Amino acid sequence: MAEPGFWNDTKKANDKIKELKVLKAMLDPWSEVSRGLADAKELFGLVEKSDTDSIRHIEEEITALETKLSSIEFKSLLGKPEDKNNAILSINAGAGGTESCDWVSMLLRMYCKWAAAGRFEVQQIDLLSGEGAGVKNITVIIKGPYAYGYLKSESGVHRLVRISPFDANRRRHTSFASVDVIPEISDDIKIDIKESDLRIDTYRSSGKGGQHVNVTDSAVRITHLPTGIVAQCQNERSQHKNRTMAMKVLKARLYEVEMEKKKKELEKQYAQKQKIEWGSQIRSYVMHPYSLVKDHRTGHQTSNVQAVMDGDLDDFMEAYLKLKVQS
Repeated sequence: MAEPGFWNDTKKANDKIKELKVLKAMLDPWSEVSRGLADAKELFGLVEKSDTDSIRHIEEEITALETKLSSIEFKSLLGKPEDKNNAILSINAGAGGTESCDWVSMLLRMYCKWAAAGRFEVQQIDLLSGEGAGVKNITVIIKGPYAYGYLKSESGVHRLVRISPFDANRRRHTSFASVDVIPEISDDIKIDIKESDLRIDTYRSSGKGGQHVNVTDSAVRITHLPTGIVAQCQNERSQHKNRTMAMKVLKARLYEVEMEKKKKELEKQYAQKQKIEWGSQIRSYVMHPYSLVKDHRTGHQTSNVQAVMDGDLDDFMEAYLKLKVQS
């Protein structure tokens, strides 16, 4: 980066800066723990055994270092090339009308809270509001080092059990929503898409009324005819920008399909997706008659439902990553 002419090619310079951020995210925590351990060792050699206050202070420092080391171990599980990429996350309501749409809103808030705690950026791409309340489906890009590596554990059907706020009789309801997470691909990766294979539709962006209503057909929906894969964007006011973002999402989804084909797992994966749709969930969130969040793949669970809904997902992600490494 110190070389003359580094900024002559802005795209290459920005790519290099992104690479630096990923490397720093890997190395800086390890360097911090190494320095902390060396300092603790040096201090321990200087204190007297009778100096209980200093010994207590060193013990607290060691405990903090253990927590940081646990976080480093977590990151070491993210070893696949695509793990370091941004994540394209989609949430779709299942059967259940308003209940499921409200559940999508709750999941969206949960992932936004998780992202904010980890200093990830969330960019909304597309949103379709529910008829009564909540969100029918939404797509966002979560940006930051290893966003996909963390969030890939979230793909699947999520089940909610609670007393419905929309039911005057206060009955218990079960709602379902599916979460799909794919890595955002680099512009360096070329995906061959023929213009003749695309159907591009424009439509008016939905809004909340007043100044938020878009009076032009700026929203863009792109359908890849050979595969039936659809990507759309309505977040930008410019049709050109919406088309560019929709193409980015489409390329990522097509790339994911190609990767699955190469691994000869595509048919198996789709069969599994059909099997679990609105039936076999990966995680249950029970708010009544007791409090429990349980991941059915790993067995990891907690009774602190509120903490999970506030974005405390790292333990669930770590349990999933460890399971995948073992298998």
